[in-house]
Amino acid sequence: MQHKIVPFNEKLRRAALKEYAILNTGPDSDYDNLTFLASTVCDTPVAKISVVDKDRIWNKSALGIQHCETSRKHSFCDYAIHQDTDIVILKRSEYPQLFESSKGVYDQDYSFYAGIPLYNFQGHAIAVLCVLDTKERDLDEIQKKALFALAEQTLNLFEFRKQKKKLYEVQVKLKEKYQELERFASLVSHDLKSPLANIISLSELLKDENKGKFDEETSQYLQFLVESSYSLRNYIDGILSFYRSDHVLQKDYTNVDLHKMLKGIVDLYQVADDIHITYPDDIMLNNVNKAALTQIFMNLIGNALKYNDKDSRKVDIAFSKNETHYFFEVKDNGKGIAKEKLDDIFNLFTTLETADRDGNMGSGIGLATVKKLVESMGGKIHVESKPGEGSSFKFSVKRI
Repeated sequence: MQHKIVPFNEKLRRAALKEYAILNTGPDSDYDNLTFLASTVCDTPVAKISVVDKDRIWNKSALGIQHCETSRKHSFCDYAIHQDTDIVILKRSEYPQLFESSKGVYDQDYSFYAGIPLYNFQGHAIAVLCVLDTKERDLDEIQKKALFALAEQTLNLFEFRKQKKKLYEVQVKLKEKYQELERFASLVSHDLKSPLANIISLSELLKDENKGKFDEETSQYLQFLVESSYSLRNYIDGILSFYRSDHVLQKDYTNVDLHKMLKGIVDLYQVADDIHITYPDDIMLNNVNKAALTQIFMNLIGNALKYNDKDSRKVDIAFSKNETHYFFEVKDNGKGIAKEKLDDIFNLFTTLETADRDGNMGSGIGLATVKKLVESMGGKIHVESKPGEGSSFKFSVKRI
């Protein structure tokens, strides 16, 4: 337990209390359990967790009384927080004037009060755990020890609430910052795409209309300009996709026919005779984020086909499940990934420095987006690969 370590200062005490945002909050069984135990252990009809406000004593939990607040003036709790002892025990025979002054504050005439002030970590008394009785009594050492333990647990609940409040405020600020970053990325990307589209179209036009007129070196420069423009476009699209993935995660969860969903994706890619994609039949996924799952498969299948130098490009999709997760595997016969790169490929902006079938370099954003989506759905993703033989991406999604 924290004890009184600073001189009493009402202004600082109320400022400390405000940080907990506990006044006028609703019923809470955790606090009610503590007052029940306090009343039982001390064998008193009344037990309270009383928060000392500016002009009132507000009860976060009260057993044995009906009113939720009383006047602070002439209350026992106000007296308790001004004392320097760990526990304040009052008896009518020993403090007749105090009990006489308290008439009208409470709903009945008490003769016994025992309260433990709850000090925050700066030493300000914010509340009191107390028990009351209409007759005089004593607390033995076991009862006092139990009351101290309950007071400490009460303070832990207060501190937990305070930290939860701070965490919520941080989350709100982070969300605002992220939204600002998202707007910035979207604005910059939009402003870049328009002139970039002009560069690409004019470069392609210049190359087509002057075929055979440029020397080899000039043609190479022009080709490099075209390829770089396409790479930059893919990079911009990747940034937008990464930030928009948060909106995908906000989509409703629904039951999904895996075969039907995969067929829609496969039909987009299986447009050449050298592409062969297999996937499961007759599988129903219950309560999953279809939009996120679709984006994951589109990224993995797209990569499997782009980074594949075989005459026959193959992609095999497998499925299994247990009581807690769905498991998926996307296996290809492509270029594969070097062992030293396996731990880095899911990091944002990390590339393999390998061109795809069309000679374009990756942006290092697609797999980072995949990982973000998978982990947000309670799963994990990893890859197994052998250079020259292909890769196997395995990921899970938590069943809800």
